[in-house]
Amino acid sequence: MARAFAEIAFTPAVRALQKQEGSNAAYDPFLEPGVEARDRLGEAEATFISLRDGFYQASVSETGWPYVQFRGGPRGFLKVLDERTVAYADFRGNRQYLSVGNLAGNDRVSLILTDYPNRGRLKLWGHARVIQKADDPALIGNLVDPGYRALPERAVVITIEAFDWNCPSHIPRRFTLEELEPHLAPLRAEIERFALENARLKAANGME
Repeated sequence: MARAFAEIAFTPAVRALQKQEGSNAAYDPFLEPGVEARDRLGEAEATFISLRDGFYQASVSETGWPYVQFRGGPRGFLKVLDERTVAYADFRGNRQYLSVGNLAGNDRVSLILTDYPNRGRLKLWGHARVIQKADDPALIGNLVDPGYRALPERAVVITIEAFDWNCPSHIPRRFTLEELEPHLAPLRAEIERFALENARLKAANGME
């Protein structure tokens, strides 16, 4: 945990509840002036982000309601542009434009990226800029995976204000088909070997 995260997340109401529940002694030190801010992505964060194929993004509407949306794409579609900036291509979906509309009134966003097999989770806070495709086609081109069949309409560029790693407690271990494939391939090969051996024995004993 770092000071940049604590300054955003530990609001007066949160700090009052921490004091009430007795956890303030563990968290108050992170608000001390000398504590490292850690508002710049390092190698560990950049690598973690590059391996994700989806994340949850929270925004807030002009009427004050939060909205959380899952954003998915090819692995690494959320790009780290530099130590303070991440971006992704916004592909055409159901055309409700809830997140984009929210960002027009309040540019604050929060992202949660999860590595389920390894029970890792990274939280990002930042300010988002929406850049239309016509205004910066080169940026859109750099954010799009040529092999991914989807229509990019705009880019969302996020300036990082803080990040924090979650502890692994209560994160279920889940695997995509792609992540399971290295484990399933040997099993398929073994099943095929047994099937061939079974066919050979049947033939040798005149059972076919």
